[in-house]
Amino acid sequence: MIGKLEGKVLGSFLETIPLEFSIVDVDDKVLAWNRHEGRIFKRPLAALGADVRKCHPEESLAKVLQILGEMKQGKRHHAEFWIDLPLGKEGEKNKVLIRYFALRDESGAYLGCLEVTQNATYFQKIKGEKRLLD
Repeated sequence: MIGKLEGKVLGSFLETIPLEFSIVDVDDKVLAWNRHEGRIFKRPLAALGADVRKCHPEESLAKVLQILGEMKQGKRHHAEFWIDLPLGKEGEKNKVLIRYFALRDESGAYLGCLEVTQNATYFQKIKGEKRLLD
């Protein structure tokens, strides 16, 4: 990163970016997540420090562990997938994009994983162009 973000600015940035994220450490323990207002996957405070195995549905857990294992081995640097989830007041299906990114130090050693989730339905509806201040 170029520049430095600290304190209130860093906190505000992490809560303002239009996506939700969670971070697990090298031992698959949940380190942190943002409280983003529109969070799709809510996290209870009890998840802080918990093993990631306790935070995913059983039907997807084996795949999550495979991705994390491949990241630890250096075979994979990211993974992405999308699912249709009922969201909102009416429970209409929304396209949810989920992306995992390996966190590595300068020498390439695995530090953990960043999970980023975003409702992609808005982007699917974009057509043509909209210029700044239009």
